[in-house]
Amino acid sequence: MFNKKAKYTAMILTAMFSASVTLTGCGASGTTAEQTVETQETETVSEASEEVQNNETEQNTDDTGAAASESQSADDTQGVEEGAETAAAETTVTTVAANTDGVLDTTDLFSERDLTQTADLSEAVTYTVSSNEDIHITEAGVYVIQGTASEATVYVEAEDTDKVQLVLNGVSITNTDTPCIYVVSADKVFVTTSSDSSLTVTGTFAEDEENADAAIFSCEDLVLNGTAALTIQSGDVGVDTKDDLKVTGGTYTITAGTKAFEANDSIRIADGTFTLNAGTDGLHAENNDDDSLGYVYIAGGTFTITAGDDGIHGVSVVQIDGGAFTISAAEGIEGTYIQLNGGTFDISASDDGINAASKSSSYAVTLELTGGDYTIVMGSGDTDALDSNGNLIISGGTLDITATSAFDYDGTGTYTGGTLIVNGETVTSLTQSMMGGGMQGGMGGMNRGMGGTGGMGSMQPGGSM
Repeated sequence: MFNKKAKYTAMILTAMFSASVTLTGCGASGTTAEQTVETQETETVSEASEEVQNNETEQNTDDTGAAASESQSADDTQGVEEGAETAAAETTVTTVAANTDGVLDTTDLFSERDLTQTADLSEAVTYTVSSNEDIHITEAGVYVIQGTASEATVYVEAEDTDKVQLVLNGVSITNTDTPCIYVVSADKVFVTTSSDSSLTVTGTFAEDEENADAAIFSCEDLVLNGTAALTIQSGDVGVDTKDDLKVTGGTYTITAGTKAFEANDSIRIADGTFTLNAGTDGLHAENNDDDSLGYVYIAGGTFTITAGDDGIHGVSVVQIDGGAFTISAAEGIEGTYIQLNGGTFDISASDDGINAASKSSSYAVTLELTGGDYTIVMGSGDTDALDSNGNLIISGGTLDITATSAFDYDGTGTYTGGTLIVNGETVTSLTQSMMGGGMQGGMGGMNRGMGGTGGMGSMQPGGSM
């Protein structure tokens, strides 16, 4: 499936190692250097890339960039030499088995560089973090970050055409009130784990123009990948980007006061292992300016999510084509259009197991299951295993539901395939409980437009008692 090609690019690099920074907001950068070491070199860089095809569709290759470098000290030179040996190792690339007939166009969700789990370190610059000193990266290139420090931030302040790759090589950073990694400006930033690393913010984040609130905070597109583990602890958000967030590999353990992963435009996951403990949502995508965005797409991975509110929340669309999910939350999955095409789901919820609700005006409220295996256990009281404030469509999959109310929908319920087991008994129709969405929604779907969340399901088309 992969064809190799080489690209050669000449670059000039400037890197800054500084003890202070003055930020002027996303998309702009300003630095005040109290102590700066700076050298420039012109390097010819070779980068091999893999051409990824999925369902005979080429993945977008516009992110293939050249890794640029500089030498700043004897330690950095040694890091480059060691990187050259690592680069000789076999390249690891994630493959994506996307559903091309889904509600989302999955053709170009991941580029070939997004899916490559190993960085070319032959020309990389190595930084060893130091306490009370920040690192400033201002040019495209590959940068290895290692060492242990407190009160240190890695800032990326590059041009909007620059792609920057940060390789976390056993780094450990603990801050009180600032992000450990702060992307101010770039075209795209890759955070690649090559050896187990940790990022911790122990206190309340200091206010700034961009409301930086995460251990990894980015104003630009952010890609997480790699072959090792990253542990993140944050009193607020674990990873936050104001653009697209992609995760294509690696192991992530995140404990967050609010959301584990947050993005404005989209969260796209190709693979990875995730243990998320979040005060509110495990995954949360929401764009306040354009409600056609704010979607979650998952092709694979292993997820263990414990959340105070939603395990997975996409304001517009949640499309899942594969993966293994163990979710304990108030609501397991929530979005306007939820399409589940495959995967294994073990959901324990105290409100709704899977809930399609009107969060976006760009999509019809729909809960659609075309495949997958589901075990859903609901808490007692006014709870629904599958709850759609619009249509409910089941055409495949195996569902094993333990609940007072298995199905609740305000539009049309359609069941054309799959296996339905409710409280130990096989059923052949989408029977609704009179409890439906409870008294919160008043008399049936009539009051949905008034902000209600449920109704008397037996009055809805397609339902039966």
